[in-house]
Amino acid sequence: MGILITGGGGFLGARLARALLERGGLCVGDSPRQPIDKLLLTDLVPLPEDLAVDPRVEFFKGNLEEVLAQGVIRPAVGLVFHLAAAVSAECEANFDLGMNSNLEGTLGLLEACRSAGHRPTVVFASSVAVFGRRAGESWEGQSVDDDTLPTPQSSYGIQKFIGEQLMADYGRKGFIRPRSVRLMTVSVRPGRPNGAASGFLSGMIREPLAGQRARVPVDAAASVALSSPARSIDGLIRVAEASDEEWGPLTAMNLPALSTTVGEMAETLRRKGGEEAYQRLDWEPDPSVKKIVGGWPSRVLATRANRLGLVADASFDAIVEQYLQS
Repeated sequence: MGILITGGGGFLGARLARALLERGGLCVGDSPRQPIDKLLLTDLVPLPEDLAVDPRVEFFKGNLEEVLAQGVIRPAVGLVFHLAAAVSAECEANFDLGMNSNLEGTLGLLEACRSAGHRPTVVFASSVAVFGRRAGESWEGQSVDDDTLPTPQSSYGIQKFIGEQLMADYGRKGFIRPRSVRLMTVSVRPGRPNGAASGFLSGMIREPLAGQRARVPVDAAASVALSSPARSIDGLIRVAEASDEEWGPLTAMNLPALSTTVGEMAETLRRKGGEEAYQRLDWEPDPSVKKIVGGWPSRVLATRANRLGLVADASFDAIVEQYLQS
């Protein structure tokens, strides 16, 4: 079986590729376990060295339109993980970038799967950003579940919601087996900061632990929904393996989330890194970031994912400990 990962050179894409190569095979949908013969990875950036030299990996460099023209949706590709996307703050700053990457790219991928004619399973990485609240409204005391009507308040969230609907319709028509999953903010991400509005939720831990200052652009009381990298990867793989009966409706599924506050995250930094690390936080509110992140719910129910055996991280302390050991 061949597997395609768009955005395969990125943080989650590379981790997913390594996890799949380590497994060596998958039971996709209702099929028996099949060995993973080839991983096809696409990205605008070069692959990490360990993936670049693996003989099971084939890399396609370029944007999604370019690599689709090279015929990456082959008959042997039975599973696609669509992770490539422009992130939240980028989409707000550059409308055309978001539309090209997140809407046209997704539609182009689905059309390529349709033209291939062999009904691959497609796992689409959607986002908690499909939910939103207008300025002055609050999620306080409220939670969202799998069937809560998305009301995105950002270009990124709108583009992801449209992607969910496209996935469902292409699945309804029998062109693909759709698996749309709403990822939570992933923390703690190693490496360099990205352009996501939520990037500080990793930076406020990563940078102080590395001896650098970090800006926190929201109040300590701000509530957020998080998932560790490991739990996010577990979720992506589990939904790929879910049978049609296990999956249920063609609509999107929430992945489990740990609900916490930015202040509680800072206290975890103090416990794990000491007072010196904690004092490297600069609390400097940014209205634009507060508007985007503050519109996302912090209490997310994941009933369908729970039925698949997926659960949230036990605590933010456990997430940071995972980061320290990685």
